[in-house]
Amino acid sequence: MTPRIQTSTPETRHTGAGLRPESEQVAPRPGAPETEVRTMQLSELIDLRTQAQQVGETIPCRDYDAELWFAERPDDVEFAKTLCGLCPARTQCLAGALERQEPWGVWGGQLLVQGVVVPRKRPRGRPRKHPVAA
Repeated sequence: MTPRIQTSTPETRHTGAGLRPESEQVAPRPGAPETEVRTMQLSELIDLRTQAQQVGETIPCRDYDAELWFAERPDDVEFAKTLCGLCPARTQCLAGALERQEPWGVWGGQLLVQGVVVPRKRPRGRPRKHPVAA
């Protein structure tokens, strides 16, 4: 059994709190569940990569081309989401991206557009009226 990577001291924040001072914090979106999730800073991700290499795990976003995480093609987006599924920092990455309201990209195994999770990326163009037989 390989040892799991440990992140630094757990720091939990309510979703929507961000790194802003308490006086500037934004309330969670309406309808969003009130949960606490540990967010991750960039410096922690760099430290986590070093720890991951020591125990034989990988951080996919640090090992693959950055363009993959911001791909236009649905197949590439799905591939990036699959790679994120193997990452030990997936939940913290997603929590941080939602908190920062990332404008675009695959974060924590989910596609985000304008800070909101999009279930599946559709290809460009208009959908066909009638399915094509293959």
